[in-house]
Amino acid sequence: MPKPGIHPDYAAVKVHCSCGNSFETRSTHKGNLSVEICSNCHPFFTGKQRLVDTAGRVERFRRKYAEKAATK
Repeated sequence: MPKPGIHPDYAAVKVHCSCGNSFETRSTHKGNLSVEICSNCHPFFTGKQRLVDTAGRVERFRRKYAEKAATK
């Protein structure tokens, strides 16, 4: 038997995605959640490849290795 009073509260939270989708789930997190990618916009679930690049990391990677490929 588990000990009483040591487990965190497990309550309903609202999750908002950057694609505009929102849904309700249960979590130990207090308050609402904001996520960048959810099951509606993730390439694994949609079957479409879409790069989600908010900080320019993909573009920086391509520039870096394009210069190295051009020098070879």
